[in-house]
Amino acid sequence: MSTSSTQSKHINGRINSLQSNGHSSRDGSRPRKRIVSSNDAYLYALRVAYLTYLLQPKARRMQHTPAPQPPLQRSSTSINDLMKDFSLIRDNKSTRFPHGFMSELEKRLTGVLMGKERKPEYNDATVKRTFAAFFNAFTEQSFKKRMEKDRRVEDLVLIFFSNATKELQKGKSPADDSWKLMADRHLALFVRLVGLVLRDNDWARDRPELAGRLATLESKLLAHDQDLSSTPTRNGASSGTTVEVVVPLTYEVKDMPLVQVVARMFGLTNAQVQSDINKYRPVWTEKAALQDLKSYQTYLNLNSRRTLRRDDFDLDEAYDNWRKAEAHDLSQMMLAIIQANPELAKSTPGSNLPQFHRQMSSPESVNSGYPDALLKMSDHPERSSYVIEQPVDMTTINSGNHCPGTSDSDDTAFTFIPPDARSYYRFIVAEAFAHDLNDTALQPSEATTETPATKLLSKQSMELLNELGLRWRIPPISRIILFLDAVREKFLDQDITLDTLDAVFNFIKDQPSEVKKTQTFINPLMSNRTKWLLADTALYQQILSSLHEALMRDLYNTMQQCYESKAPNIGPIMYVLEHHIYQDPSFSKSPGEMDAFAGALYEGLQQKSHAIYRSYLEQHVPQDQQSWEFFNVIELGKAVTTLAQKIQKRYKKNREVMGVNPLTALVETILPLYAEDAQDIVTRILELAQIKEEEVPIEDGFQLYAELTDIRRVHGEVLPNAPFPFSIEATLADFVWRWIAMTESAITDWVDQAIKQDNFRVRTDSPQQIPTEEQRHSVSVIDIFSSFNQAIDRIVQLNWDDDLQYAKFMTALAKIVGTGIARYCDVLEQRFSKEMDRLSPEQELAASQTKQEKWLQLAKDTWNNKEKIEPFQFFPESFVKLNNIDFAAQQLDKLEHEVNVDACAAVIQRHALPVAQRQKKINNYVFTIKIVEAEDLKACDMNGSSDPYVVLGDEYQKRLAKTRIVYRNLNPRWDESVDITTQGPLNIIATVWDWDAMGDHDCVGRASLKLDPSHFGDFMPREYWLDLDSQGRILLRVSMEGERDDIQFYFGKAFRTLKRTERDMTRTITDKLSAYIHYCLSRRTLRNLTSKGISMSTVSNYFNRNRPQQPTQAPSEAEVANALKRLFAYFDDNFAIMNQTLTSTAMVMVMTRIWKEVLVTIEVLLVPPLSDKPSQQRQLNQQELDIVFKWLQYLFDFFHAVDEETGEANGVPLGVLRSPKYFDITTLNFFYFEPTDALIRTSERMASATAARQQSQRNRLSAPASLASPAFGGAAGLVGLPSTRRSKSIMLSRNLGTMKKAKEEKWKEAQADPNDDMILRILRMRPEAERYLKDRSRQKERLAAAAAADMIVRQSLMAGGGRMMGNLPRR
Repeated sequence: MSTSSTQSKHINGRINSLQSNGHSSRDGSRPRKRIVSSNDAYLYALRVAYLTYLLQPKARRMQHTPAPQPPLQRSSTSINDLMKDFSLIRDNKSTRFPHGFMSELEKRLTGVLMGKERKPEYNDATVKRTFAAFFNAFTEQSFKKRMEKDRRVEDLVLIFFSNATKELQKGKSPADDSWKLMADRHLALFVRLVGLVLRDNDWARDRPELAGRLATLESKLLAHDQDLSSTPTRNGASSGTTVEVVVPLTYEVKDMPLVQVVARMFGLTNAQVQSDINKYRPVWTEKAALQDLKSYQTYLNLNSRRTLRRDDFDLDEAYDNWRKAEAHDLSQMMLAIIQANPELAKSTPGSNLPQFHRQMSSPESVNSGYPDALLKMSDHPERSSYVIEQPVDMTTINSGNHCPGTSDSDDTAFTFIPPDARSYYRFIVAEAFAHDLNDTALQPSEATTETPATKLLSKQSMELLNELGLRWRIPPISRIILFLDAVREKFLDQDITLDTLDAVFNFIKDQPSEVKKTQTFINPLMSNRTKWLLADTALYQQILSSLHEALMRDLYNTMQQCYESKAPNIGPIMYVLEHHIYQDPSFSKSPGEMDAFAGALYEGLQQKSHAIYRSYLEQHVPQDQQSWEFFNVIELGKAVTTLAQKIQKRYKKNREVMGVNPLTALVETILPLYAEDAQDIVTRILELAQIKEEEVPIEDGFQLYAELTDIRRVHGEVLPNAPFPFSIEATLADFVWRWIAMTESAITDWVDQAIKQDNFRVRTDSPQQIPTEEQRHSVSVIDIFSSFNQAIDRIVQLNWDDDLQYAKFMTALAKIVGTGIARYCDVLEQRFSKEMDRLSPEQELAASQTKQEKWLQLAKDTWNNKEKIEPFQFFPESFVKLNNIDFAAQQLDKLEHEVNVDACAAVIQRHALPVAQRQKKINNYVFTIKIVEAEDLKACDMNGSSDPYVVLGDEYQKRLAKTRIVYRNLNPRWDESVDITTQGPLNIIATVWDWDAMGDHDCVGRASLKLDPSHFGDFMPREYWLDLDSQGRILLRVSMEGERDDIQFYFGKAFRTLKRTERDMTRTITDKLSAYIHYCLSRRTLRNLTSKGISMSTVSNYFNRNRPQQPTQAPSEAEVANALKRLFAYFDDNFAIMNQTLTSTAMVMVMTRIWKEVLVTIEVLLVPPLSDKPSQQRQLNQQELDIVFKWLQYLFDFFHAVDEETGEANGVPLGVLRSPKYFDITTLNFFYFEPTDALIRTSERMASATAARQQSQRNRLSAPASLASPAFGGAAGLVGLPSTRRSKSIMLSRNLGTMKKAKEEKWKEAQADPNDDMILRILRMRPEAERYLKDRSRQKERLAAAAAADMIVRQSLMAGGGRMMGNLPRR
């Protein structure tokens, strides 16, 4: 365990001044203050509150005086006359009530009787009595039923008038007829109610005539009084007038609001306060208040210390402005007292009363600049003791030069003003603030999105403080500063929160609500500090300083908890500091103090980080080392990472607090500790596992790597310039190699299991469904590449941060992928070969015959000249295997791009050792052996031919490779390649066998070759003509590559394996068709077409085959085409079978291969193979040559498959059809019948041109041009002559792109360098050219040897600095 994890860091001693145990205190920030007794403060506050009661505007009340009774006006129209408008049109439905009206009217009448009617005229008791009498008659069932039936207006009106008359007559004398006018009015009210019911239910619109007649009736009833609710005299009420009288003072506390505020503030009852008022009532009078103002005015004129003087201000201008405003305020206050008690004006010396000036107003009035919040409660005249209606000129009021007979130090100079007004005001402000904070009845302000709910001063407290400030002549800014000083004291005592402190600052600045909190807005009085008192300036600076010191302590203590799960919010502290302390011009920040605080805070956070890490270590890592696991390191890392991410997110917007980054302090402390401990723990775990001979699970290592990289990422983000303490990759790379080794051991089983579970059928839902391109490969190839991708993704997901190691991991995985692909190709090719080599039913029948029966059948077939050519029945599973190989190549190409093979190789190359320090010895070598062709083989069959194939084996008789069978050919060409890996020299044996359908296969001949890596130090391909031990020879082309631990090499090897498997499968399919191709495109078919039967001339021609034949009648175009009809039908049948299963790519590939077979077959018809010996093959005549070229054109068109309607080619592309061999065949037509001498001269010119090109290229030190492969024997063939053309390299096969590019270059090279091979093959059919053939063979051997030697010298110069290298080239 690291020592840093077990020791604590000590914080510098200055931190101790910023910390305290238990409850934090801010006593160090408390200023000195004058001591004021609570009783004195109470008495002075009480007398001012009592004076406010005396001076407040006198309350007034209204008294009612009855008015004389007006004479009654009586109606002169009878009810019958009024109802004539309705009775004359009885049957008109437009004047009847609508259906449902009676129920609605009943509801409305019920509302009138219950007092729910909104109209005021229906609330009179007499009206309700009349309506109640009608309601009883209205609700009678018989009347109600009749009204619902008839719905006539006059019936309803008359019944109401009848009941109203009866009700109003009750209690009246016969001579009293006043009730008649009242009856008309009540009937008008009833008619109005009926109209309201019609309008409210939207019936008036349907019956406009009814509504109009009701309105007319109401107007007639109100002819003598149009308004039923304008005066209280309606419905019999009395009227009168009111007069205003003054309410006398009661001198009781219950009528004194501010006195009650003082009582509550100082915790006294109303009785106690009433006693004090009664006691001092003779002294606390309006006259005493006026005398105080006069005395204060005298002291002001005398520049006494009892008032502010010039030296209390910083500027003379400020003093002059204050003095001017003070004189104006004193005049206003004196006038307010005289207005309250006019008797005092009589005792005031002077000859004139005060004069009112409407336009007179001072900009420095009594409340100028005072915050609106502090004055808004004093704007009501009924509460103010000094507010007058107009500005007054008090210059006419003479102070009488009254000078009290006391000195400046006499504390009894004033009645209402205390001796030290500032101290008393400060005391009372504190008391008011404390009382309102603790007052549960005081509701806090409503919280907004910008400000929280707070409790400051109540409305009554602010009114009291306003009165005190005004009576004691305390300037407005002094009141603000003293209030803030009282708040400061509460904050230092922790009686208020930061939200309250913030609210106080906003309160004194009177910040409008529409101004955003992020902006600075300061009250004009706060901003114009030139008018401040010096004492206020000093006190304000002291307040800011002490608050700053206290806030910094709170900030430090809060930041010490910033790493906890629920850390306290520092936002309120920072907001108050930034918006109310630092932005205030009166506060000055000391850089030294801020730096000291930042240093102390940083050290404190480091100590907290160290303590947190120790707690994590104790929680997640056991004390016993034997119990340590990677899980402990992972959990410890998760705890560290989680904490760092939480802190990073917590301080995402504000990364630094007072210049300190909490995340940096945490990471700089905790990550080095974790890295050191993690390295020690991991090392110890691995050591203990090695001692116990156990292995730590690989997944544990991967999880640990993921956790450690997360921590390193956080470390890099926060500390970009500091390296991580140790290399994670170097410590945990062994886990990746173990995982790779485990994958390598399992790859073969993965492939075998995938093949075992595959039925190799197209993936369709039903057999009748035509498969799409994506459904034509089976599941095994999908499964193995899924395994490959999972293996690679497992490493990719680690996000390994060492490019070189990552490239090596990918290289190892590329080798594993290559192994898996090789295994897959090997198994599929074995199964494919087994399916393709199965016996036909006829062959199975023949196999069951006896030996004698077989010979008899063979003799019979030979005598009848019968050749059995039967179509091969392909299995769909075989084609699916070919599709799988093609799909595997596409997936491997995709995987090669995803892995970014070239980038990985470049990384390894960039970190490779210098050439002089590289390992010189190559352990593994890859020999690529191409079995090209053989000639002059021994005939093993009775028909004078053989069916040869080649088997390669080593000296221990282990089979290495086997070629396909070439039927009935003594000069076969295989062009098949095989890769052999060896660590040293290896002897191989090439055995040519003759395939027989019956009995054992016959040995045609053997030849051996030693593969020695030392002979291939130039890595150039070599060609060997090996003489067989019986007859004939075989051509092998051999090249060697060092098997390098290189990702490009492994991918190239895998691609070449796939392509060779694909080529071998395609060739096997082609071989099943080639027999019929050879049968249809044979000389026998050509002979039958030209001779149309056997005659003596044909027999004579057989014995004179070297003599040019006489032309016969040429066959017609139809006959030439019909000769290929069976071949085309055969192709169509087989292509239809293939098209059902093969993909489009595989189909084109198979057709391309068949096209090549067709070209080879036609080439064999025309010329013999290339050799230095004359051939027994007869040259075709002109007629036969024309037929062959017509066949070539027919076949070209067939394979191109152009749609006659659309013109679209559906077969093999033109670029593939027009191959170099196709052009070689087409050029034969120009030389085929040339005389021998002309052909020899043409060959010599081509040879000279080729030699000149090679010499020119050697002079330019460039690669030599390609020559034809040495096709001749002799001494060069025995030693193996190097070829000047590089064979197909593994590195050129690392993806589909490089393979396609190499093929295009090969074709361009073949077309750019014409040679005389075809001419030499024609000359083989001319006996007179035998000598030239041998001379030309020796010439080609010399040219090839010179070119190869030049290539070796040039490669040696590039590899060894100008001297020949005896050893193998360095890697």
